This record gives sequence, structure tokens and C-alpha cells, in this order.
Amino acid sequence: MDRTGLLWMLRQMLLARTFEEAAAREYATGSISGFLHLYPGEEAVAVGVLHAAEPGDHVVSTYREHVHALVRGLPAREIMAELMGKKAGVSAGMGGSMHLFSREHRFLGGVAIVGETFPLAIGAAYAVAYRRLPEAVICFFGDGAVNQGTFHESLNMAALWKLPVLFVCENNRYQIGTEIHRHSAVVEVYRRACAYGIPAVRENGMDVLAVHGAARRALERVRAGDGPQLLELETYRYRGHSMADSGAYRPAGEVEAYRARDPIQFLESGLSGSLEGHWQAACPGPDCIASFGEYCRTQGHLEGDCFTRLEQETVQEVQEALEFARQAPAPDLQDAWAAFRCNRRGERFFGREPT
Repeated sequence: MDRTGLLWMLRQMLLARTFEEAAAREYATGSISGFLHLYPGEEAVAVGVLHAAEPGDHVVSTYREHVHALVRGLPAREIMAELMGKKAGVSAGMGGSMHLFSREHRFLGGVAIVGETFPLAIGAAYAVAYRRLPEAVICFFGDGAVNQGTFHESLNMAALWKLPVLFVCENNRYQIGTEIHRHSAVVEVYRRACAYGIPAVRENGMDVLAVHGAARRALERVRAGDGPQLLELETYRYRGHSMADSGAYRPAGEVEAYRARDPIQFLESGLSGSLEGHWQAACPGPDCIASFGEYCRTQGHLEGDCFTRLEQETVQEVQEALEFARQAPAPDLQDAWAAFRCNRRGERFFGREPT
């Protein structure tokens, strides 16, 4: 990969971390309500996989989907507006954190129900195969979804019909607060795919280049007509399951072990000024941004103040998104009625117009 591609990925990872930490602060002040599931620590997964995708591919994500949407190209300002329930949001302020959607970007939504990404992905992949289109469907899911019946039913159908779908397991080890070995008899998620004859690979989800390489190879097989593929990407989220979860169930020694292995030396080498309050704020482990930044530096791609400029760009972009979202109006009752009736072909609800 050339320098442009590497720096693009680094910028996207910085933007993702900055956006999520800003969302956490807005939630704490009450500007964002409801549930909020954040992504810090897992950026290498979204950036690595989606950088390997084509514009015509379809993406189905979970309720932890803000970063997937950002990397897919949805504007940060419209995502933030959606989190705040504003009319200018990507779902007109009626979806909130767990229901981002964009037809333009072929982003088929964040899905709030665990395991429901699979049937949606299968439906989209069936449509692609039926029309013989040169497209793929990328289906993100967490390790907690693999014990759902939809996982097995969908893998079976995908294999039976050789559907063009890439299943991507973001294995962050915890289903809400339950570690994977406590809820799953088979903790190696990728091994489950063999029951359906689906090729599967496990990869380090904290290494964006390893993720990108694995996703690119898998998508090449999908596009070649080899049927579905599965990636298990081992990652680690730094926050609890949601903003309502302190993560206190995780042993202190585990977090400390991640912190001790943190390859953050590049911050000390003069590549950047203080990042306090931005992406570094929630960084306890072998951080994907830190390690990738160090790689870019050793390869000669981060010269002078390049890293600082990337950081400043992302901070400014998120600040502009916050200002846009705060000033945007909220949807009114007429907007709610329009959304309610959008698929009713102009029919009147109970024979009367909304009042």
C-alpha cells in the first residue's frame, strides 16, 4: 500500500477515536440520550475491512456502528446530529445511535437486535447474486451474536447458495459483561464456519494492515464466486458495553496487562503534541492507532508535523460536527408522520390525515 493509503487509514482511525470520545462527553452532558455503544480500541477492524471494500458493496452493522458509518463515508456532522436526535441526522433524527442508515453509501443500517445483522446481510446478498451484480455484502457482528440461531441459519443459507457475503466477527471478548469462555462452548469463532464449509480466518484485529490484508483476500474470493467467507478479528474495546456500563467486571490486571504492552513510544518521539481529551483519553492497551502510527513513522510516512496535522484536522472536523448538530432543529410531529407513512404508498392512516 502506498503512502496515501496508509495515511488515509491513520486519519480515519484518529477521526473515529476523536468522534467517539466527543460523543461520550456529549452523552455525559445530556446532549445525547438513550443508549450509546462506543468503539474506542476497535478502530483497526472498521478501517481495515472497509478500506478493502468497493463503493458498490453493501455494509450491515450492529448497534456499535458509528465508526463503520464514518469510515464508509457518512458525514461526521450528520452522524453526530443523528446521535443528538436532530432532523439533519442521517436518519432524520428518528433512529438515534443504533439506527444509522444511508442508501447513498449502501450502509444498510445499524441493527439494534443482537444477531439480526445476519438475515439482513443474507437478503442483500441474495439480491446481489440473483441480479448477478459485481458486489459484495459485508456483515459485521460481535462474538455475542454467534450463539444466536440466526447465525447458524444464515451461514447455512449463504453456503448453500454461495452468496457473496463476508461475515466479520469483531471479537472483543465480552458479550456485554460476560467473557466469551463463559457463554460459548467454542471460543474460536472462526472454527464454527467449518460446519457449513465456509472458509474462515482468525486475524489480529488490533493490526489494521493485517485486517486489511485478510479482508482484501476474502473479498477477492467472494467476488470470484467462491461463496461466503468469514473473518474473526480479535480486538479489545476500552470502554464498557455502553455508556451505562462502567466495565467494572473486567479484572484490573487485564487492563494493566494491556497498558503495559502499549506501543505508544511514537508519542514520545515528538510526532505529536498533547492529545489529552482526544483519542488518547481511553487508551489502556496495545493500541491500534499507536502501533499503526509507529509503523508509519518507521516507514518514513510521518515526517515533521504530519501526525500533528492529521490530529488537528480530525479534531476540527469533530468540533464542526458538534457545532452543526447542536444548532440543528429537532424533528416535529409532521416529520414523524412522514416517516411513519413513508412505505404506505400514500395511504391514509385509519382513513384520516395526520393532525
